[in-house]
Amino acid sequence: MTADLLQLTRPTPFLDYESDEVQDFIDHAVKDRSADKKTNAIELYYAVRDGVFYEVYGADLSPEGLKASHTARTKSGFCLHKAALYAAAVRALGIPSRLVYGDVRNHLASPRLIEHIGGDVFFHGLTQVHLDGTWVKATPVFNKMLCKLYGMEALEFDGTHDSLYHPYAEGGGSMEFLVDHGAFDDVPYDFIIATMRSKHPNFLDKAGTGTVSGGRLADESTLTTSK
Repeated sequence: MTADLLQLTRPTPFLDYESDEVQDFIDHAVKDRSADKKTNAIELYYAVRDGVFYEVYGADLSPEGLKASHTARTKSGFCLHKAALYAAAVRALGIPSRLVYGDVRNHLASPRLIEHIGGDVFFHGLTQVHLDGTWVKATPVFNKMLCKLYGMEALEFDGTHDSLYHPYAEGGGSMEFLVDHGAFDDVPYDFIIATMRSKHPNFLDKAGTGTVSGGRLADESTLTTSK
């Protein structure tokens, strides 16, 4: 492994995988820490996707709230939280990772959420992992139960192909990626908060370090979704 890749297996202030919370999460997620890296990356993907519930309301966007250890403990968050936890967990098992951010046209959204966001273009986070000599994108974000409620297919990951374009369950098509903000070695906190305040001011609470509270996205799944 090159020095650059080795650097991407180390803990950071946000990817704090040496914490008890992340270590416990890994212990429950993988069958054998000594298994090949692709097997562990896949097991961790599904643990984050389905073991951490996707919730946009009342989410903590403080520096503490975006740490991997916080998400491992609360088992709740949205893409920004889940991408960081996955990046931290794979690093703990020697798999290089980076965080990727972009603007996407989201279809897992209720009319209420779209109103808070200010449209159907969302700031989005996912993870890159280095497996078998190449970078692969992984998006362990929308959990299977929530996808079922919204009539969507859950996004799978095989460790070889990008897990990126979330499909519609009906009618074809997938999530659209509009802008790529690049890859980062750690959670770029100032960039994230500045972007959220600029793009989605009505989605944030009065303090500006969390999202609006009230209700659950799962409870809004009976409403018309964005397509």
